[in-house]
Amino acid sequence: MPSLTLRRFFLRSLLTGFLVVCSVFLTSPSQANTPPSYQDLKFPPLAEVKLPPYQREVLSNGLVVYLMEDHQLPLVNGTAFIEVGDRWDPSTQVGLGEMTGSLLRTGGTEQHSVNEINDFLEQRAASIETGIDSTQGSVTFSALKEDVDSVLDLFAEIIQKPVFAPDRLALLKQQTKGGIARRNDDPSEIAGREFNKLIYGADHPYARTVEYANLDAIDREDVVNFYQQYVHPDRMILGIVGDFDTQALLSKIKADFESWTPPSPKPLPPLPPVQQAQTSGVFVVNQPQMTQSDVRLGHLGGTFNSPDYPPLSVLNEVLNGFGGRLYNQVRSRLGLAYSVYSYWSARFDYPGLFIAGGQTRTEATVPFIQAIRQELDRLREAPIEPQELQYAKDVVLNSFVFSFQTPAQTLSRLMRYEYYGYPSDFLFSYRDQVDEVTIADVQRVAQTYLQPEQFVTLVVGNLGPDSDAAQGLADLSSNSQVEPIDITIPE
Repeated sequence: MPSLTLRRFFLRSLLTGFLVVCSVFLTSPSQANTPPSYQDLKFPPLAEVKLPPYQREVLSNGLVVYLMEDHQLPLVNGTAFIEVGDRWDPSTQVGLGEMTGSLLRTGGTEQHSVNEINDFLEQRAASIETGIDSTQGSVTFSALKEDVDSVLDLFAEIIQKPVFAPDRLALLKQQTKGGIARRNDDPSEIAGREFNKLIYGADHPYARTVEYANLDAIDREDVVNFYQQYVHPDRMILGIVGDFDTQALLSKIKADFESWTPPSPKPLPPLPPVQQAQTSGVFVVNQPQMTQSDVRLGHLGGTFNSPDYPPLSVLNEVLNGFGGRLYNQVRSRLGLAYSVYSYWSARFDYPGLFIAGGQTRTEATVPFIQAIRQELDRLREAPIEPQELQYAKDVVLNSFVFSFQTPAQTLSRLMRYEYYGYPSDFLFSYRDQVDEVTIADVQRVAQTYLQPEQFVTLVVGNLGPDSDAAQGLADLSSNSQVEPIDITIPE
């Protein structure tokens, strides 16, 4: 009997579903709800972005503190920016800054081993992470509201009293060597790394790579010296956002940090000068196992504080993205690309890059490059259409609000602007300047900043010297030559 009941229930369900489907398909067009065209959709104007209330304090030892309350969730998050960067690594010890940044967290402290730190954080569902990249060091924490005092104590201890345990340094070096051995596994990583070398120079701090010999030249004393030279309270900005009382947390920060007064540091080294290393040419990394090419072409870009950065942002959206010229022409109309893109990649305190490129099948490599160049030339030679200008400005301005989705994002921007010496209202003035960009502005910056005679072209793919694609690439080079790049990893 139960089985018969189940069969009846199953058949009844099937029949009900069938009748529902039939009713949908048999409904006359006049009865169906026809969805409106997307062109008929109306959206309200974007809400004005406002900075949440925050407090900025400078401790007696020079440490800058930003505090921003946010009581939506019982969480507290903090970030410390430290004025350091691996761009100041000695030339024979590339990787020293990155390893120092990692060992701040994984090398233990005077009071706690790394295992004790891990256990402490795991029991509280908290985290503390550290790192040093090219232009800054960072230490972050996240904790529940009730654990913030104890996590902040450990956070301060990691910054002020690291021991850089020798066994953890040895482990990190071994892990880094594993990364070196695998660095040629991803064609896109090869393209990014080697393109940077072509633009900045293979030995430049913004392009050099860690080698086995660099790691062998680094010992614990080097890490300690690097830390002591750069990690100081008057070179640090600490920002905390979350569910707390500002005055109570400020008192806690003073208790944890204000007694930290290490010896006065040496002056910071000057920033590495930047000039384009290769000013033209076509370069190839031959990877016979590949069936497609990863292409990049471009030259030096600029900085965020350039007066022409707003129109350059608009220019980039004319080229880039689903509605941009490169996608519409190179990918959709010509069918030459799996992906195609461009970006004006500015930096805060040194020139970034302009890059256009993408991925295409091997036999389409040359037409793909030619199509990108034609679009760049067209942008320089003729004014864009009014609808292109409006679309590009809308993309830039609509994405602006995503920079302020949370108080944490807002606070991070305030800290970053102070770190690099930008005015606190930089982003708002940038937004206003984007709104004022004209068609003439876009053509002017295209003619000024896009310099075809300085384009460097790099292709990673199956491009042996006798291949048809390699022969075609030679015709694109000003000297009719294709220069191979050796990516062999030193023993």
